[in-house]
Amino acid sequence: MNKIAYFDCPTGIAGDMCIGALIHAGVPLDYLIEKLNLLGISTEYELRTELVHRNTQQATKFYVDLAADLWLKPKNSATELDPSETESSTFDARHHHHHGEEHSHSHGEPDAEISHTHHRNLPQIEQIIVSAKLPPRVEAWSLAVFGKLAEAEGAVHGIPASEVHFHEVGAADAIIDIVGTCLGLDWLDIQEFYFSAMPTGGGTVKAAHGKLAVPTPAVMRLWETHRVPVYSNGIDRELCTPTGTAIACTLASAFGPPPPMQIQAIGLGAGSRMLAIPNILRLWIGEKEEGRGKREEGRGKKEEGRGEKEIFNQFPMANSIETITVLETQIDDLSPQAIGYVFDALFAAGALDVFTAPIVMKKSRLGVLLTAICHPEFQDACEAVIFRETTTLGIRRSTQQRTILHREIQTVQTEYGEVKIKVAKSGETIVNVHPEYEDCAEIARLKNISWREVHRLALQSWYDRT
Repeated sequence: MNKIAYFDCPTGIAGDMCIGALIHAGVPLDYLIEKLNLLGISTEYELRTELVHRNTQQATKFYVDLAADLWLKPKNSATELDPSETESSTFDARHHHHHGEEHSHSHGEPDAEISHTHHRNLPQIEQIIVSAKLPPRVEAWSLAVFGKLAEAEGAVHGIPASEVHFHEVGAADAIIDIVGTCLGLDWLDIQEFYFSAMPTGGGTVKAAHGKLAVPTPAVMRLWETHRVPVYSNGIDRELCTPTGTAIACTLASAFGPPPPMQIQAIGLGAGSRMLAIPNILRLWIGEKEEGRGKREEGRGKKEEGRGEKEIFNQFPMANSIETITVLETQIDDLSPQAIGYVFDALFAAGALDVFTAPIVMKKSRLGVLLTAICHPEFQDACEAVIFRETTTLGIRRSTQQRTILHREIQTVQTEYGEVKIKVAKSGETIVNVHPEYEDCAEIARLKNISWREVHRLALQSWYDRT
């Protein structure tokens, strides 16, 4: 069974809350410190944790004490701003601001943020991460999260992600939160990640050039891009920070209710503020349940079994919904042979499915409607193929969500050789079993028998085995 993590975010998500929850769940702080030292920026911060209470509930608070903050703190602590009233600037004030985690860097000095003229851009941060020789998954995840963060901020300000400049202080903070979270998840050997719906929060947050409405623009962009389900819990504070949101949007297999799982550990990561409800991110760690229905067969608990079925119908497998892009164009002046080649080229470019339908166009011309379905990241590549290989002058695009069954590949042995079988499930119910076409075709050619016979034997072997 896959080891999975479910992030329950009733008061939102931030990088320090993620690390606090991971440490609470058993990740050693010393391990994080040791690996983070490989980044070569350890002179810029100190790390510590503390057990705190949020509305009487105990949780772990993770702190990044930045060296740059020490000289900014006024001697009279009474003049300090409440950290809950201000957010750190991750992006350089002279360039493009990003409003990061719950660490205050202004402390009542209006020009404190823009007094730091040094900054790091995305390629420099990527070089820091790559040079650290971190575990492979940690490096890949960290680079992906920073890429998402820069893309969102760049989209907000209309610039390429590579031109987004990170403020030196805020960048150190964000590097620790992002890489530290990825280190903790890798240490726990988590294979899949799920996140709850996100609370929107409200009010405003301070930035170098004034106040921004909450949710902040970068968070809104990330939610939009990844179709994140959101709701209002009535708390008018910044609840989802851009760094925490980027972590979620990069790693999430799905957003929504928790998948069926056996919980093995719970990690509680505290936020900085005292809120109307406990300001705690709850990390559920366990194994995804694939066969609960089978284990309970024959127990004579008919009503209990029916109740479980209703639960699965209400809360389907969390990875059953995904965002897709649908590309469409109509064509009336292209050879059918060329259309066949377009199919192959689109699949090579990343299309999930391609099909045509006969249509009648203006002036009663016969034509075809060409449709390609792909994940959003392959949209540009698929559009390029259509423009290059067809005569169309325009392509319609739409972003949709589709529900897909949970699928797994199994292998059966026939008298002629092995055949892979695709098994589709809805909850715990198997609804479709289908031998792979290419395996059947290869055996049919090699053994000089019909494809239908190989297909039949493969299905028979699967049913006999189960």
